Amino acid sequence: MESLSAAERKQFEAFATSIADNARALSLPRFRRPVDVTLKGDMSPVTAVDRGVESMLRERIELAWPEHGLLGEEYGATRVDAEFVWSIDPIDGTRSFISGWPLWGTLIALLHRGRPVLGVLDMPALDERWIGHVAAGTTMNGRPCRTSACERLASATIYTTTPDMFTPDEWRRFDRTSREAYTRRFGGDCYGYGMLASGHIDAVIEANLMPYDYLAIAPVVQAAGGVVTDWEGRPLGLNSGARVVAAATPALHAALIESLAKD
Repeated sequence: MESLSAAERKQFEAFATSIADNARALSLPRFRRPVDVTLKGDMSPVTAVDRGVESMLRERIELAWPEHGLLGEEYGATRVDAEFVWSIDPIDGTRSFISGWPLWGTLIALLHRGRPVLGVLDMPALDERWIGHVAAGTTMNGRPCRTSACERLASATIYTTTPDMFTPDEWRRFDRTSREAYTRRFGGDCYGYGMLASGHIDAVIEANLMPYDYLAIAPVVQAAGGVVTDWEGRPLGLNSGARVVAAATPALHAALIESLAKD
């Protein structure tokens, strides 16, 4: 995959930052306010805020980059075979949003030839934002950040959002692996990946995800020095399935992959 030039990275980052600001302006005023909730076909909740934020983001992208592709949680895929594709999750953690829990975010990714190269992880209620470029590093609120130096599973702090995201076999593998760690914690949705990129935790293991759940976090973690793949160790892209392993170091990532693969 060809890397983007410095000028292209700067241009795309400025645009992504701008639309993330717009998304925050729409979502944050509705947080901890009455909001109508409906259930989608998979029984996951959705609100008018989710749909409104995604509609705005899609309109901004279409206007600025009409030749680019789009993938969003609420309104599907358009031109995903294009050289550049944007991935949008307007409210990652809708259950947190509707219950007044501040650990929800907006995820924006740019893929180049099928691989995520730019990611924005924005946490409006916390006023925290991570921006990651695969070739240029990750910042949190404008300051460079790095993953921890943890290399051993026995020393690692591992997060996942909820046990409910795993099948019985996946839970068995996660439960065994995470019990070998220093500690494991639950909750956070996309926020755990920001904590990983900033060096506060050491790994995130999740399942039952969609591409728009992980395409933005991949550059954020990778550019901060971490490793993020599927459970088989393959790089993440539009067709990577539903399971993600993110770790602070290559050694820790290898240990997690090995443990998860055991029968």
